[in-house]
Amino acid sequence: MELLKFAVWLLVLINCSVVVADGVGVHSLVLCADTPKRRIGVAIGDQILDLSVILSLFQGPVMAKHQDVFQQPTLNAFMGLGYEAWKETRSTLQFLLSANESTLRDDWTLRRRAFVPQSAAIMHLPADIGDYTDFYSSRDHATNVGTMFRGKENALMPNWLRLPVGYHGRASSVVVSGTPIRRPLGQMRPDQTKPPVFGPSKQLDIELEMAFFVGRGNLLGELIPIEKAHEHIFGMVLMNDWSARDIQAWEYVPLGPFLGKNFGTTISPWVVSMEALLPFAEPNPIQDPQPLPYLQHEDAYTFNINLFVSLKGHLMKKSSNICTSNFKYMYWTMKQQLAHHTVNGCNIRPGDLLASGTISGPNPESFGSMLELSWRGSKSIDLGGGETRTFLRDGDEVTITGHCERDGYRVGFGSCTGVILPALQH
Repeated sequence: MELLKFAVWLLVLINCSVVVADGVGVHSLVLCADTPKRRIGVAIGDQILDLSVILSLFQGPVMAKHQDVFQQPTLNAFMGLGYEAWKETRSTLQFLLSANESTLRDDWTLRRRAFVPQSAAIMHLPADIGDYTDFYSSRDHATNVGTMFRGKENALMPNWLRLPVGYHGRASSVVVSGTPIRRPLGQMRPDQTKPPVFGPSKQLDIELEMAFFVGRGNLLGELIPIEKAHEHIFGMVLMNDWSARDIQAWEYVPLGPFLGKNFGTTISPWVVSMEALLPFAEPNPIQDPQPLPYLQHEDAYTFNINLFVSLKGHLMKKSSNICTSNFKYMYWTMKQQLAHHTVNGCNIRPGDLLASGTISGPNPESFGSMLELSWRGSKSIDLGGGETRTFLRDGDEVTITGHCERDGYRVGFGSCTGVILPALQH
């Protein structure tokens, strides 16, 4: 099987209770019909390796005692085992899937049970997300938004260059790619000379983001030092943190985002491990002024991840790319975000989700929100074929994709997609 030669780098939660199969995929149809429960898998080319089938093959010093984590419906238990368990698991999988290893290669019965076509799988949230924090860590994005609302001279607030600014989001409305998003209702004040009005948001927006899942956590009252932060960062997903800009603009003073954000956040189902991303690490951005000691680290923890956003209206025959950006544009690193999050003794737990905030680059085509792309609605975004947007319309489908590529080696993140449904009647 050629698929055994592919590198292993993704973990996903799968459910095969509903499948489509033809040709050789019929064996997966039988497998999934008999085992309709959610389980953990690894993407190998266009296949998924069901880890619950091969759990007995994890015989390393750590995982031999914890094989049962691969029988769980989410990744929480596995993530909670910690850094050494993740590395050992990755090493075992790379060995099992190498071209010269016969355990899977020569056992047709085992392969028939263990491999499922990606096209025959239903993806779910990879973890039970207890808490969700959204940061605001792109200098270009913060500068753009600050310029729009406060002017160029006061674009960045005094604390922005001193600490990773963030807020606590709503974990209950984090959904997996493919879940529709309903246009939210709320209060807005489009005319500053008149009282606020209530109704559907008219400035519904995207936010191109990435997020990381926390692995092993910390106890309440303890902190995670930046030197150890990487041991608590399990892996990354794509994210679209949908935003109702008109609701947000009216409500955010003085306590920040609320109803303008918490109606829906979409993530990709694939979790790319940090070990897989290390070959794509780049030097961290120069930070001036220098952060306080608890936020300082010299090891490279900025990653060259190419990111793309496309939009397809319900009358459009094909999607149009509206943004090409890169994760390397972030000012604050994930290690700094995690160290700051816990420096006051806040406890985090396996499966907690920490997001980057909107990722924007220095050029207009790299702006990660329609707020920036349309410059607060002052200009149209050209989608081709006569279609334009300033903000999202009902029926619009937004897809975020991302990948790393170097020396012919490519790591993909899958896709993060959502369609806008009309607001409820009010």
